[in-house]
Amino acid sequence: IGIFNSEHAELLKSVYQPFSIAMSNALRYRELMQIKENLASENLAMKSELDRGINDQIVGVDFGLRHVMEMVGIVARTTSPVLLLGETGTGKELIAKSIHQTSPRRDAPFIAVQCGAMPESLLDSELFGHEKGSYTGAITSKKGRFERANGGTIFLDEIGELSMDAQIKLLRVLQEKEFERVGGQQTLKVDVRIIAATHRNLQKMVSQGSFREDLWFRLNVFPITIPPLRERKDDIPALVQYFIIKKSRELNFHSQQEIAPGTLDRLMNYNWPGNVRELQN
Repeated sequence: IGIFNSEHAELLKSVYQPFSIAMSNALRYRELMQIKENLASENLAMKSELDRGINDQIVGVDFGLRHVMEMVGIVARTTSPVLLLGETGTGKELIAKSIHQTSPRRDAPFIAVQCGAMPESLLDSELFGHEKGSYTGAITSKKGRFERANGGTIFLDEIGELSMDAQIKLLRVLQEKEFERVGGQQTLKVDVRIIAATHRNLQKMVSQGSFREDLWFRLNVFPITIPPLRERKDDIPALVQYFIIKKSRELNFHSQQEIAPGTLDRLMNYNWPGNVRELQN
């Protein structure tokens, strides 16, 4: 008491307006930068998806994956959910893209979600988006993966890793085709085709109580099992040739690269526990 007087009050009045303008400008600049970062992130993700779609191809269509591709041709024309089953590294995302690219939704977005790599605290925001101010750091509104995939396909990889809470929210989207953003009051409608994938035994997880039975019934409409590489070794020579050409382009090799004598025999005799991903690496 008594520290400040009328002169201090007048001084404060003189700087109040410029301080207010400066603070307002700073907040607007921060918001614009966040919008720019969000757009840049979305553009990068879309470019990455496009690049992978252009550069990746399915090897083994005429041999080890012939039955799989026949099923892809059947289900692609429908809107049914698809459940891709198989070990890690068998190429489930490539099969999911093939379903999308041969479906009536081919011109709409294909959005991939790695369920096992997404922190639980960010799951709602990533899948369903958030409104400005819904939590600390949410200085702008943001569309979630489902909203971005509207009209197209969303690929939920390793869906067996989702928590029970996340499974409940996903079930609502499958049943009602609607959701709310985090912190939002408006119910949003989406038209999205679901393709899920897992290396786990979901039926066993249902019996153990770690996966919802009603969600499993919703996803298991058209299951496709992708065989491991050890069960389609006839595809290995073509895969090796494909990866050599792809890697040669990445490394700017202008001449045709050849593998050493005897290498292919060793590759054919190996069991490949990591499947096609291990062979590529």
